[in-house]
Amino acid sequence: MRSYNPDLTPPWKKSAPVPEVPADRDLVVEEVATGFCGAVIRCEAGTVTLEDRFGKHRVFPLEPRGFLLEGKVVTLVRPASGPARPTRTASGSVAVPGARARVARAGRIYVEGRHDAELVERVWGDDLRIEGVVVEYLEGVDDLPAIVAEFGPAPDARLGVLVDHLVPGSKESRIAARVTSPDVLVVGHPYIDVWEAVKPSSLGIPAWPAVPRGQDWKTGVCRALGWPDNTGAAWQHILSRVTSYKDLEPELLGRVEELIDFVTAP
Repeated sequence: MRSYNPDLTPPWKKSAPVPEVPADRDLVVEEVATGFCGAVIRCEAGTVTLEDRFGKHRVFPLEPRGFLLEGKVVTLVRPASGPARPTRTASGSVAVPGARARVARAGRIYVEGRHDAELVERVWGDDLRIEGVVVEYLEGVDDLPAIVAEFGPAPDARLGVLVDHLVPGSKESRIAARVTSPDVLVVGHPYIDVWEAVKPSSLGIPAWPAVPRGQDWKTGVCRALGWPDNTGAAWQHILSRVTSYKDLEPELLGRVEELIDFVTAP
């Protein structure tokens, strides 16, 4: 008769002691048994709730050796009472308390308008200051080839450009195709305006309204949602509801991260 070891403890729970880490809000971890990865949104007696990048929630017990933090096994514990120092920036990166802003690089990231720049600052501002990356807005990309030529990109001064509505056949795609320098990266999201890159759920609406062609899109949105015809005030309302990367669509998140990587590459 085959004998079985009565000890059914998983192997990862048998090794040497591991660190105890407070389950502070926004800490990103992976649950070892299921592989579910997400940010802590709530920690109660004996359990922790994680939210993944798609907004899905899962509740897990606070078991010893139950999670991976940056690839290393840890034991999550309930945070001490009182305000905790953020462990993550709004973009989900590891926070560096007390870090000084780096001297600005020669490279830049250009975005189309002020709203784009304010949204990038809201989510990636801490990361950009540490990396020394300056974001500037252009008020449109119609003259992008001339703007790029004036900037004079080089291997040690790369230029990244974020374009709205960069889809096949659009005016923006034709303009972007005229930029051919290897030291310039032009990427974009599919939305008519960066407003749409904010998840409707973060604003408490079911979806962004469809605006008839020929009508100013932002004004049409305000009217469809019953907001005053004041696009500046509407944008401030939208921006106020963005607190982290979880409030933005993946189509924008990936493109901004790509630009940051491009302009900071050695």
